[in-house]
Amino acid sequence: MAPSRTLARSARVICARQSNLSDLRAPTVSSRTPLRECQHRCLSSSPSAAATPVDVRSAPMPSAPGRRKPLTQEQRDFLSSALRVNQAGELAATLIYTAQTPPVVARDPHLRPLMRHMYDQEVGHLNTFNTLIARHRVRPTALYPLWSVLATGLGWSTAVMGRAAAMACTEAVETEIGDHYNGQIRRLLEMVSEWEAEGYEVGEEFRTLIDTLRRIRDEELEHLDHAVENDAKKAEPHWLLTGFIRAGCRGAIWVSEKV
Repeated sequence: MAPSRTLARSARVICARQSNLSDLRAPTVSSRTPLRECQHRCLSSSPSAAATPVDVRSAPMPSAPGRRKPLTQEQRDFLSSALRVNQAGELAATLIYTAQTPPVVARDPHLRPLMRHMYDQEVGHLNTFNTLIARHRVRPTALYPLWSVLATGLGWSTAVMGRAAAMACTEAVETEIGDHYNGQIRRLLEMVSEWEAEGYEVGEEFRTLIDTLRRIRDEELEHLDHAVENDAKKAEPHWLLTGFIRAGCRGAIWVSEKV
């Protein structure tokens, strides 16, 4: 009987030691331990137990990028023709002022700063459309040589006729150009309204194009105001001269949009 009692006593000692060691271990999940009770024990034994649990349902989700509607072929054709004709028109404007300035300034030296100011703005417009033409791979008008000759001839001939005629030329050209830019801006704004109504995003480059056209239009209308302030209405016969020039501008715009 002694050996059996000794074995029993040893077994009880070993069990007690295992029980003491188990108290030092992290709580474990048994198949009989309720999951909620185990979670409570684990959190209460962790240093971060005081932290507030995060509800993942209330966490902000990253916003998805907006959809952009692809351009239709008609819209692509419109944008290409707009850039092409705008580049041609600004080229013609720089040539008109280049031809006008020497005769006008020789007769009226005080107009030199004004002529230079308008010329510099036209050069800036031309550079803008040169950049856009190259970026979007738009074919320039094939009639560059013809428009160059006609613009130079128009500028020189009206300047020789006198200051009033030169300013009447600017008045006529800028009137047509202002209307032309307004038409383009309206068309682009219609496209923006259509896209936004359908839930599409409008790209920053497209909005920048609209802002650029507005700025250039405003500067062209500023030239119109300068021309009127400097006796454009006194050109004789005013109605015939301006009517002829405006008709020529409309024809050049129509052709350059297509060729």
